Amino acid sequence: MQRDGIGRVVLTRPENVQYLTGFRPHRLMSAMVALDADGNCTLVAPNTEPEGVAADKCVTFEAQRLCTLRQDQDLAAAAKLQNSFGRYSQPSTIAVDFASADSLLRTALERKHDHAVTDIEPELLRLRRKKDPDELAMIRRSIDCTEAMYARAREIIEPGISELRVFNELQSAAVETAGEMLIATGNDYQCNSPGGPPRKDVVAEDGQLYILDLGPCYRGYYADNCRTFAVNRKPTDEQLSAWESIAGVLTMVEETVKPGASAKQLYFKAKEKLDGWKKSAFFHHLGHGIGLYPHEAPHLNSNWDDEFQEGDVFTAEPGLYSEELKAGIRLEQNYLVTADGVERLTSFPLEL
Repeated sequence: MQRDGIGRVVLTRPENVQYLTGFRPHRLMSAMVALDADGNCTLVAPNTEPEGVAADKCVTFEAQRLCTLRQDQDLAAAAKLQNSFGRYSQPSTIAVDFASADSLLRTALERKHDHAVTDIEPELLRLRRKKDPDELAMIRRSIDCTEAMYARAREIIEPGISELRVFNELQSAAVETAGEMLIATGNDYQCNSPGGPPRKDVVAEDGQLYILDLGPCYRGYYADNCRTFAVNRKPTDEQLSAWESIAGVLTMVEETVKPGASAKQLYFKAKEKLDGWKKSAFFHHLGHGIGLYPHEAPHLNSNWDDEFQEGDVFTAEPGLYSEELKAGIRLEQNYLVTADGVERLTSFPLEL
């Protein structure tokens, strides 16, 4: 802020609010935080003042009325923030994360004379890449939940089991491990499919492969890793051949990633290796960073040109998909970039 002459930063995205203050609002509620150039931090929280937050001042607004959620929470929070500073206390230069820029510009940032508004989010995302020890502890806890889910999956997956039962059993395993509700538990619970939510009345069949891409979110921090199971525990030679190609990519990741390495070039190397099994059978990114949001930098993707940095936490998720595989295999590990390589954070077996 001092370097760029910014007088005040106003943040609205839940993950950014949590990063700065330690407070994350309920997923149905809004919050805002303002940090002034002198170091003074003001948090606007829904309903009641939270305990133990890193803010000099906390003000609250009504996110609910008689337990009914308001649909204008952003406007209400912005107005409360404006009132907490007074009408004429706006600095000349304000930076926001633009998550709710429209409401901010019409309320909290509105003034009768000229003012400059800039976007602070790129800088904030850069800062968020390097995970602090307490953040790593949250991510590791999320991974613990994931591994409990995979252990339960290995126990129950067999021909005839329904996708909804797998989903319910895995949710239970994750919550029991966490000891509390989780913000999320991942997206992909379909059998004989590259991914998607569980489907009513769909059951796993002999010979099919079951992709489970799970991402528990513990106290705001996400894990994201995938395993694939042969429903009958007897993978075919073709399935095993594809598995070996995919596992080889993960070995390559562990042997080559270090600070300064190109994430884009790693994607191309992985695609070349997987295209050797079957052209175009790998059709998505190789991976991405994780943290307070499911997809962060670095992007292992041809559309970005990121370099790995020490402190990054990322996932690598190579996969192959074809009709003969019924319907594909995706394997995924989570890594921490260290000074001279990577530390693998996930330990659950990869075998089909």
